[in-house]
Amino acid sequence: MKINIIVFFLLGWVVDIFAQPVVADKIVAVVGKNAILFSEVEEQVLQEKAQRRNVERCDIFEDMLAQKLMVAQAEIDSITVGDGEVEMELDQRITYFINQIGSEEKLVAYFGKSIIEIKEDMRDLIREQLLMQRMQSEIVKNISITPREVKEFFSEMPSDSIPYIDSEIELRQVLVYPKANDNSVFETKEKLLNIRERILNGENFSTLAVIYSECPSAAKGGELGWATKMELDPAYFKASNALKPGQISKIVESSFGFHLIQLQEKTPDRIKTRHILLKPKVSPEAKQEAKKFLDSLSRSIRLDSIKFETAAMYFSQDENSRLNGGLRINPATQTTRFKITDFPTSEYYVIRNLKVGEISEPYESTDEKGKPVFKIVQLRSKTEPHKANLKQDFDLIKNMALMDKRLKMVDEWIENKARDVYIRIEAPYSDCNLRLNCWKK
Repeated sequence: MKINIIVFFLLGWVVDIFAQPVVADKIVAVVGKNAILFSEVEEQVLQEKAQRRNVERCDIFEDMLAQKLMVAQAEIDSITVGDGEVEMELDQRITYFINQIGSEEKLVAYFGKSIIEIKEDMRDLIREQLLMQRMQSEIVKNISITPREVKEFFSEMPSDSIPYIDSEIELRQVLVYPKANDNSVFETKEKLLNIRERILNGENFSTLAVIYSECPSAAKGGELGWATKMELDPAYFKASNALKPGQISKIVESSFGFHLIQLQEKTPDRIKTRHILLKPKVSPEAKQEAKKFLDSLSRSIRLDSIKFETAAMYFSQDENSRLNGGLRINPATQTTRFKITDFPTSEYYVIRNLKVGEISEPYESTDEKGKPVFKIVQLRSKTEPHKANLKQDFDLIKNMALMDKRLKMVDEWIENKARDVYIRIEAPYSDCNLRLNCWKK
């Protein structure tokens, strides 16, 4: 069973920034009105090698044929992408390149162009890739799968294609935030007011963000890049969207802490901001109080005075798991299963020796927003390492079967659309044994 993942939902475009090809160019294919150049294929080959992917040139070439076909259809169907989406993706690519090569200065020296010029060269390509992704989503939007189809898919899988599953666990938790006192909140706001005054008096926002901000974005001068309303804290987005480009907000409270925000640019659906985040300090007394509460609660659960699920519903401050009896959801898979290595060090050493049904002692950790929290957890289940099967791993196999069905639908769509499109393939790729018959006409 061969699943060509490159064709489906292809979005990443990562150049090999450690090798720059020099090739004699020529047209190697035409799909409708769109040409594919020899240099484009060679560049894609280098990109795959840079990511340590062992992909054949002919497979890469066939993926590029499909991309041109889908983009052309997206334009016919009036499928568009917003400028804000393109700019956000551009920022993400540039950040990735800088991380790979070491610094912005090295990236500029490598390309022999400014960051603005590099973005200008990439902009059309990124727009095309986003169009293709949207076209693929349109093709498969109504695809679903039945339990019978999942079973048939699994029964037809070659033995060597069935994945091996590491040990996985399910956890319930009760999470409590130690409360910062009023004096700490006051001191945080006073500090931000002082920083805001310095900015208004001419000091550089980015420099002060590097010095004072408690967000990981501090290293980038507080830059968050382009983001949509759905990607930002509601209070942060509302305050940012009310600003004019270049304007500095008053103090904004969000679920992350307190911010000063500078709006850089905005479109109807996205904003680009930088910010300085400060978090009120939690006193040792507040932490001790949270720990003491959870210690008492865990004793009550062990004595069977209250069920863990009930305790989570009434006392946990985690809105994502509280109404689910404290059962944690893995954000990467949207299932209740985790690998033990998925957890940060502070939790790993607590969880690794728990037995099924056992409750941990209270321990300190941080939430996804970097805030200090205290928790107790209960190990709900634990699987042994095994080869995937329908009983234990139905959701995993269902996702694999659904992906396979979608890929086949995309292939079928390509075969049908290609019948009415002019296609010409030149050497050296005319000798490729391409997977789909539509390219062979």
